[in-house]
Amino acid sequence: MNQFTSVNDVAQIDQLVDDALALKKSPYAHQDLGKNKTLGLVFLNPSLRTRLSTQKAALNLGMSVMVMNMDKEGWALETQDGVVMNGTTVEHIREAAAVMGQYCDILGLRSFPKLQNRDEDYNEDFFNKFIEFCKVPVVSLESATRHPLQSLADLVTIRETWTGAGKPKVVLAWAPHIKALPQAVPNSFAEWMCQAQAEGMLHFTIAQPEGYELSEDFTPGATITHNLDEALTGADYIYVKNWSSYQDYGKVLPFPEGWMLTNAHLEPTNDAKVMHCLPVRRDLELSSEILDGPNSLVIHEAGNRLWAAQAVLKNILEKLV
Repeated sequence: MNQFTSVNDVAQIDQLVDDALALKKSPYAHQDLGKNKTLGLVFLNPSLRTRLSTQKAALNLGMSVMVMNMDKEGWALETQDGVVMNGTTVEHIREAAAVMGQYCDILGLRSFPKLQNRDEDYNEDFFNKFIEFCKVPVVSLESATRHPLQSLADLVTIRETWTGAGKPKVVLAWAPHIKALPQAVPNSFAEWMCQAQAEGMLHFTIAQPEGYELSEDFTPGATITHNLDEALTGADYIYVKNWSSYQDYGKVLPFPEGWMLTNAHLEPTNDAKVMHCLPVRRDLELSSEILDGPNSLVIHEAGNRLWAAQAVLKNILEKLV
């Protein structure tokens, strides 16, 4: 693996899941891989789980870690070529990314979309230019369209906790929110689950109100419905997440009542386990009775963020040796 920005960078997702679970059993077994290597974590947006888990993962592998909060500590970056920089931007991404690549062996990058221009967000111009100019492997800590470390941790959690016969039914269920959120997490989750379904690991369904359909690029093979109760029937795992409209880009559209998951929604399921990437707004996105109850996997899932990040870093470090 030369970089990690989507499931498309992974040759065998089942093997990467195996690596994560093996590292969970033996966290310090590969410390020599990171000796004298430096991971740089570059954040243009807030982070809790992504920052702490990736930093800890690097330390477990023997790496040194540097963190740069560009939104608070760095210069305002210009990303467009051919412009006279006589405005608010101070440094061009060509120089900034190149310099970071001089200091670090691997770089992690986090940058949210603006949710104003769909084409601008979905072409991932910032991420692509950063990768081009830094000249070292890049790990996505969340981009405008994807959050692959979260999705890998989600798949690890499903694999680790599944004890039933056959293939589990996994449902991505839209949830309410008070503001417009990106499609990055649901895009990424859908992309990984569709690939896992194609490899015979599970069955995947997406439920959302009309107008909240994700881009078809991320949902090949998924069963898609606007009926939440229909989707939850026979479900083994429910992944709860809000996202804004893709078609009416970045907008919060009207939706019917009943989309916040409660214990009553679990009745037609197979005693389904409930997942969420966190942070979660209690009793808006997801009920407290679910979060505090026996069906919640949110803390377990967050814990697996560490092993997902460590598996990715280990894979990249093995190519650098």
